[in-house]
Amino acid sequence: MAQHFLLSAKARTLSVVSVARMSEDEARDVFRSLRWADGEPVCPRCGCVAVYEYKTRRIFKCQGCGHQFSITSGTIFASRKLAVRDILLAIAICVNAAKGISALELGRELDVQYKTAFVMAHKLREAMAAEHADMMLAGDVEVDGAYFGGYVRPENRKEDRRDRRLKENQTGKRRVVVVMRERGGRTLPFVVRSEDQAVPTIRERVATGSTVYADEAASWDDLHAAYETRRINHSIAFQDEDACTNQAESYFSRLRRAEWGQHHHISGRYLVAYAGEMAWREDHRRVTNGEQFQRVIAASMAHPVSRVWKGYWQRAVA
Repeated sequence: MAQHFLLSAKARTLSVVSVARMSEDEARDVFRSLRWADGEPVCPRCGCVAVYEYKTRRIFKCQGCGHQFSITSGTIFASRKLAVRDILLAIAICVNAAKGISALELGRELDVQYKTAFVMAHKLREAMAAEHADMMLAGDVEVDGAYFGGYVRPENRKEDRRDRRLKENQTGKRRVVVVMRERGGRTLPFVVRSEDQAVPTIRERVATGSTVYADEAASWDDLHAAYETRRINHSIAFQDEDACTNQAESYFSRLRRAEWGQHHHISGRYLVAYAGEMAWREDHRRVTNGEQFQRVIAASMAHPVSRVWKGYWQRAVA
């Protein structure tokens, strides 16, 4: 039997140790090479290539418009306080964690506050999920939903316990992650309150002429009007010829393990961020960890300043 790619030496092209041993200049060179062609800085304001660098302050100045900028200006890491090497180290640690990493653990690895690690991890998730922004799926597409959050703690005594399946006994915080996944292609998740609310989004993001595979839940009945839809009754079988949702279930397996084994609790407010991260991990699971490392850096360098996470704690306190 052939060895699985992820278990082979070919899959390991990045070591956290090698990143930790980088100097600050070497780390900056990595950022430069992935942000600008040939590593030559370009003014983010006017696009001028006539730029010179201050040696003492590690910033650049455009000779055309006089704008001063750093290697992370205009990116998701704008206004950073951490050294560039520490940011690279955080990315390497996150990439190597197959089921994600908690902010508490990341903070311990980097020796920073929980707040710093929390925002850093979410910035990386935002950059990862950005590639899904305008994504359209086509061909054979599996659709499924899974509920997260809204846990209701049972009462101690049996006679005091309520049926937690009933709507009146729930917290109202429960959300459903609906995933659309091309067979052999990309993964696109989004979050709604109930599965039936997902149908309009599916129609927007799945091309006409595609074949949709779903389970027997009544929420997916309306898909028959727009697509050739094939259903599978999971109470009878997991797969019937080509009718199955195994790829969608594979995604949910990863998301569940991230919730149970790493984060333990995912707030509905941030559920879409974790769902996007796990979709990215599913889509890039067949490339080396070194290439994943470079793709996350490149996505972070191409992503504009986060309007959600810049100054997050200052806004929360205010």
